[in-house]
Amino acid sequence: MTLHTPKITGAQGRPVIRQLDEAAINRIAAGEVVERPASAVKELVENALDAGAGRIQVDIADGGKTLIRVTDDGCGMTADDLPLALSRHATSKIDGSDLLDIRSFGFRGEALPSLGAVGRLTITSRAEGEAAQISCEGSRLSPVRPAALTRGTVVELRDLFFATPARLKFLRSDRAEMQAVTEVIRRLAMAEPLVGFTLRDVTGGEARTLFRADPASGDLFDALQSRLAGVIGRDFTDNALRIDAEREGLRLQGYAALPTYSRGSSAQQYLFVNGRPVLDRMLYGALRAAYFDVLSRDRHPAAVLNLIADPQRVDVNVHPAKAEVRFREPDAARSLIITALKSALTGAGHRASSTVGAATLDAFRPEPARVYQMDRPSPASFARAFAFQAPGFAEAPQAAAFAPPREEEAKPNEEHPLGAARAQLHENYIVAQTAAGIVIVDQHAAHERLVYERLKRQMAETGIRAQALLIPEIVELSPTDAARLLDAAPALAEVGLGVEPFGGSAVAIRETPAILGPVNGAALIRDILDELADSGDSQLVRAKIDAILSRMACHGSVRSGRQMRPEEMNALLREMEATPLSGQCNHGRPTYVELSLHDIERLFGRR
Repeated sequence: MTLHTPKITGAQGRPVIRQLDEAAINRIAAGEVVERPASAVKELVENALDAGAGRIQVDIADGGKTLIRVTDDGCGMTADDLPLALSRHATSKIDGSDLLDIRSFGFRGEALPSLGAVGRLTITSRAEGEAAQISCEGSRLSPVRPAALTRGTVVELRDLFFATPARLKFLRSDRAEMQAVTEVIRRLAMAEPLVGFTLRDVTGGEARTLFRADPASGDLFDALQSRLAGVIGRDFTDNALRIDAEREGLRLQGYAALPTYSRGSSAQQYLFVNGRPVLDRMLYGALRAAYFDVLSRDRHPAAVLNLIADPQRVDVNVHPAKAEVRFREPDAARSLIITALKSALTGAGHRASSTVGAATLDAFRPEPARVYQMDRPSPASFARAFAFQAPGFAEAPQAAAFAPPREEEAKPNEEHPLGAARAQLHENYIVAQTAAGIVIVDQHAAHERLVYERLKRQMAETGIRAQALLIPEIVELSPTDAARLLDAAPALAEVGLGVEPFGGSAVAIRETPAILGPVNGAALIRDILDELADSGDSQLVRAKIDAILSRMACHGSVRSGRQMRPEEMNALLREMEATPLSGQCNHGRPTYVELSLHDIERLFGRR
């Protein structure tokens, strides 16, 4: 089917080249810059941030379709600045001499004229002296006039897309558009924790606050942690690891959650480059790769990370929405993310998410009961009670079964966070007493992780042995795929996969990882190419090898149903404390649950 479009022809029947008028040019530009109300909010709030605002208020009506108002206390604009601000490609952010030295959110000079082309835009601002106001409707500017404003700027956009009504048909419900606006504000609030943000729904004339984040104080990490606690939730900050790593002139800062705090989707993954929210496949792929051997494929890590780089090494001038970036050295950025996160996860040792204990308490679901207010007995009362319960007072033969053991028991102390083993339940769960409560350990899951880490260490020490094929397997590829695969050949050789050119666009597989056993070489190569196209790097062979190691660990672990002696249980606890990542099994599930004495007393109505 051929799409025929009408052409403007001249006397000779040739298409005529015409210069579009300014209004048409602005409407075309608006199609790229302003896709929906959330896009307009993003551009206006970023302008406020570039103006040095300390507080920003956003008012929305009908999901942003009828009103978007952004008020800030930034540096403002003069009366002479206002007409220029509504001219295309007029900006105060850059001078145009170096498009690879972008240090602000905006720089194109397209947002305000685009908004004025498709909506009814009014700007009121004050920089010095008197405030001034200008309006723009369908790219037609009004004269600048005096206005009343104490400081900063107020940008009011009404009737979005009134000049291009067809665009309104592609918008979603008011509720969906408002959720998109809220997500934009949340991301910018995480990027700028020292700035206050307020989002209000003023539909129908009544103001309802949807989001509020007051300016945080303290150093960078304290301010960010406080902001994240308010935006994402206290559960995230309580179970997140501080990330601060530098390598090859790049720096990564932020917070990444423990594997046991994993989510069912990628909704809690927020990535920034030089403070700019981005949606970059390479960066998200690096985040996934950092967790790949501690999470199952259906679970996703939670993280808020900012990659700081010299602006000369990052190109943000890729798309008008500025959500995509390109790195001069993408491998360095990917390597920093993976290395920094893996180091932090390893440094967390056996730590597991605190939400695991909360979920355990919820699972008990105690029936409503009368709460007894009881004072904790004094030490002297404890001593008398214990003396009465001592074996000397037990005359009945059966009472001897409750007597404490004569031999010395392991004592829980601060040096042993997982405590001392006290019992084994159902031949699978170890109950240990800690200094502040109890720990319940899944013996099979815990030992499986320990064996897995042991196998990985052995693999790192001896290397991945390659198995030479008696007859090389020849795989025909497209020239592009062959070039991409051969570029990755040195990295593939490190994991035991040997490939080399075989004339034309064919490649020869001469070695495969011995641990994988017999493999379908062509299928393996094509899977690797898919991953290379998706993320720019291949972890597939390593992932397959680690999956094999994980299965070996499962078969070599303490099985459920096996009775363990006290010394075996305590040895398992001590090894868990000394082994990184032992807080979760090979699939990201917790290996132990910790309950504080306070939590236990609440279950029995003592609190």
